[in-house]
Amino acid sequence: MKRLQIKQILSMEEAGSHLTTAGWVRSVRQAQNVSFIDLTDGSSIAGLQVVVEQSTEGSEILDNIHTGCSLMAEGQLVESPGKGQRYELKAGKIKLLGEADPATFPIQKKKHTLEFLRQKAHLRVRTNTFASVFRLRSYLSHGIHDFFQRKGFFYIHTPLITTSDCEGAGEMFQVSAPSEKDFFGRPAYLTVSGQLEAELLALGLSEVYTFGPTFRAENSNTPRHLSEFWMVEPEMAFYDSVDNMDLAEEFLKAILVYMLEHAGEDLQFMERWYQPGLLGQLETIIKKPFERLSYTEAIELLGASGKKFEFPCDWGSDIQTEHERYLTEEKIRGPVIVYDYPAKIKPFYMRLNDDGETVGAMDVLFPRIGEIIGGSQREERLDVLSRRIRKFGLPEESYWWYLDTRRFGTAIHSGFGLGLERTLLFLSGMSNIRDVIPFPRTPGNAEF
Repeated sequence: MKRLQIKQILSMEEAGSHLTTAGWVRSVRQAQNVSFIDLTDGSSIAGLQVVVEQSTEGSEILDNIHTGCSLMAEGQLVESPGKGQRYELKAGKIKLLGEADPATFPIQKKKHTLEFLRQKAHLRVRTNTFASVFRLRSYLSHGIHDFFQRKGFFYIHTPLITTSDCEGAGEMFQVSAPSEKDFFGRPAYLTVSGQLEAELLALGLSEVYTFGPTFRAENSNTPRHLSEFWMVEPEMAFYDSVDNMDLAEEFLKAILVYMLEHAGEDLQFMERWYQPGLLGQLETIIKKPFERLSYTEAIELLGASGKKFEFPCDWGSDIQTEHERYLTEEKIRGPVIVYDYPAKIKPFYMRLNDDGETVGAMDVLFPRIGEIIGGSQREERLDVLSRRIRKFGLPEESYWWYLDTRRFGTAIHSGFGLGLERTLLFLSGMSNIRDVIPFPRTPGNAEF
């Protein structure tokens, strides 16, 4: 059976073709001597109406066709006299491929809560919402690769199993083998970031990026945290802090343009049902320069806001989500890049500024979600980096390979990380990060 995707069918310039397609039944409506089947294969928001008459080969199976079953249909594409669709398929033959008992199939054509669908993650892609979200995820991933490939970056793969802790937080999943205490000769963990290894390759290939899963063993059940999530991490030799901020802004604007050009139908669906004004917000972000504030300036704005925040906003404290949202949604009313954070609240690898108190870090903050990108200029000076590693209480000998890149041909370099799921939250208007990854991993939950 050579089938056409429904998306391909609906984009045909004219009717008249004889074709075969297949998909899952959204609904069946019966009239006198004719049945109308709304068929979807997940290739687009719109489904294809299949018209089945009594003379259609296979029409005797109509009583067994219900929401959720899979169906093959062959026939003539004709212009539809009904509203809401340009074409319909006048079936000459239908074939039931897989039944779905209406008494037990949980995804019926009605509005289900997102919480209920989260418990049916193996089937929720059959709904319009999650089919749209996961198509957006695919478009976004392609747009990310498209940007870096056009810029001349090299796509690299960094290890999922590591013996070093990039963030110094200790919240890592340990990897073990049944027959060996330490399979790799030392304790090993699932990576929290590919950054350190990406730095090694950037200091030889100049501009690289890695894109893959990362893992955090935080016992957090908030709508913003996952135990497994995907990160995009570019690393660039010869980039200083300003270059890093410039690239981050260019990158974000480019992927928003890409999404508007390639995923407009799904963005419109999410705007209608989940995030009113979404398309206008994306277009505004693309057109306006991002506001840039030093950490000190941001703290001053927060202090002068007159608002009562749950968390303190004194100099030296971290900027929390409530602070990020105030800056982006109330004060600046758009994206903000905050740079030059206090050294004591940032990881060891960030370059110490001349004041000895701050590092060349930067965070890009977006309305609704807060931080979307975090990055920094990396510390390229061997003596300073060694001192910082010791100050953080990390074993210097474990980072001998990292320090070697500062011993032999060191160079200024920078990089940042973007969370794919956090970006999808912004693009989709969804409010829970578990709803933008097909099979969420969270504390107490690794189903499917």
